[in-house]
Amino acid sequence: MAAHSAGPPGRSGADARDPKSAPEEERFGQLRERMVAEQLRGRDIRDAAVLAAMRSVPRHLFVPEAYRRSAYSDGPLPIGYEQTISQPYIVALMTQLARPRPDAHALDVGTGCGYQAAVLAELVETVYSIEIIRPLAETARETLDKLAYRNVSVRHGDGNEGWPEQAPFDLILVAAAAPRVPRLLVEQLAPGGRLVLPLGDYSQNLVLVEKLPDRSTRERTITPVRFVPMTGAIR
Repeated sequence: MAAHSAGPPGRSGADARDPKSAPEEERFGQLRERMVAEQLRGRDIRDAAVLAAMRSVPRHLFVPEAYRRSAYSDGPLPIGYEQTISQPYIVALMTQLARPRPDAHALDVGTGCGYQAAVLAELVETVYSIEIIRPLAETARETLDKLAYRNVSVRHGDGNEGWPEQAPFDLILVAAAAPRVPRLLVEQLAPGGRLVLPLGDYSQNLVLVEKLPDRSTRERTITPVRFVPMTGAIR
């Protein structure tokens, strides 16, 4: 289990930022507030804890510097290696659908820049995040460490295989489109748990998979989406 500080989930210790950057941080904070008000509350994001997490996580610190001015825009942004950081609304929607709770253990498949893991870290006890592209995994780990997210573990690997030694998970979020629901991820989902992922090739839909107490599953299609394709061995 990842090291976790006493108290609520999220960042631990003081936020050690350069005082000279205060005006810029204030401006980004205003943009973040507007993002929450217009892009999230203005749509169908109603979970107060999810809104608070989206308001708290400094999204601009997870994107390449060249795109920071657009960090709070209503759309995805490139993060290198032909990957993207998802649109803020999609991050919030997937998180809300997963129904995080403070004592939950989460699996984040497709770490990317680490933003989704940070949002989850504000809401759950522990986050285990897997990224198949090694440089992205390393950069995400550095960013999360710098921002003092002590309840997140990041590793390089094939997310289709999950993280069996830390299973079962109360919620699993997948940030790449698969042709079908990966069997190993369903196996690692706890009874009562929720898996949220995009399914499809050119035409994709966000799908919620619920694992019922008898270990059967129930699927529900939520909305059309567009994600990068999942790589690795889908089993």
